[in-house]
Amino acid sequence: MPPSADHDPDADWSLPGWLYTDPEYYAVEMARVIRPSWQIVCHQNDLAEPGAFHTLDYLGESIIAVRGDDGVIRAFANVCRHRAMRLVEGPSGCAKKLVCPYHAWTYETDGRLTGVPMRRDYPALDLAENGLARVDLEIWRGFVFVRLEGDGPSVAEMMAPYDAQIAPYRFEEMQTLSPVRLRDRAVNWKNVGDNYSDNLHIPVAHDGLTRLFGKSYAIEAEPWVDKMSGRLVDRASDNVWERFYQTHLPPVAHLPEANQRLWLYFKLWPNMAFDLYADQIDFMQWLPTSPTTCVLREMAFALPDDRREMKLVRYANWRINRVVNAEDTWLIERVQQGMASHSYTAGPIGQSEVCLRSFARKIRERIPEARLHRAPAAGWSKFPSRLREGLGEGMNAGAGGASPLPRPLPQAGGEK
Repeated sequence: MPPSADHDPDADWSLPGWLYTDPEYYAVEMARVIRPSWQIVCHQNDLAEPGAFHTLDYLGESIIAVRGDDGVIRAFANVCRHRAMRLVEGPSGCAKKLVCPYHAWTYETDGRLTGVPMRRDYPALDLAENGLARVDLEIWRGFVFVRLEGDGPSVAEMMAPYDAQIAPYRFEEMQTLSPVRLRDRAVNWKNVGDNYSDNLHIPVAHDGLTRLFGKSYAIEAEPWVDKMSGRLVDRASDNVWERFYQTHLPPVAHLPEANQRLWLYFKLWPNMAFDLYADQIDFMQWLPTSPTTCVLREMAFALPDDRREMKLVRYANWRINRVVNAEDTWLIERVQQGMASHSYTAGPIGQSEVCLRSFARKIRERIPEARLHRAPAAGWSKFPSRLREGLGEGMNAGAGGASPLPRPLPQAGGEK
């Protein structure tokens, strides 16, 4: 059967290796993918009191989410409008006012500038025009998200296909189980997300998950979110912590019977994930720090539950997933090394790898140069429109082959 007119010729190919190492591409990707995307900061219950704040640092920006005296949570750039001093330090805290430690300019928790020492020394200063710079903020089911720029879909719109499945977990009532943990990884940020949504490596590389799930592991992809799931089998595991979890997981009254022994994983575009268990939920995001490094930012939340078996099961959950995380770290570090090999261009994607296909499609939509199997000549990002014109001309050369680059840009006075 011939391909349809709207068939993507790259649909059966992975993103090429140069996208995981190239500094010029990295800069474009940060501008077109990460800056316009939503990023989780914390839960609204972490900002329970007026003045309570949490910060999120990424892409050279520091964002502060703070609850105002009026009870409203807002987000601002953590930057004084006077000399660009950072206003607060650390991941969280509480302040009645935000006072700059450099020159003591003072801002209210709603962002208004209300105090300037030697005010008469600034004849052009308009207090109303120099409040803290606002940042887009959305609260979705109790979780606080920010966005540096852009006007794409909201978190609620992206998660809409799974809203009914998530509702029973009572996200809005969650309390922090463990504070923010940061873990550096020597990999491009996409390798973390690719691995998270990769279904084929589970039976190969994760013996523990295979023992727990049997053959029940499944994946699916919606436009903005991937879903993975596995159901705990009845057969007792030979591993002590897995067997303890299987045996002692207590019933959770607010969850349907079908969810009592179900592990759900959701990856939200482009670099966030949350794992739903009957005993707790974990959030993780992978924030880019360079073309070949990123930092994992992790948090855990749960509903209050003082049962001893629940506390022990949560510890068992951590022991199980600590092993899984170590296995994944070993995998992605070696994939990153392989991405740097000149022998690698782009690999084929199986039809069952629906999540990887979905992610690659969205990257190519935003950065057409991502279709190139080999990196173009340096400076390509300065002429994006001309590059797009050439992208349809024989970009793929098959497995292991090099794709032709776009035709060179004409020099001034040269042939058209």
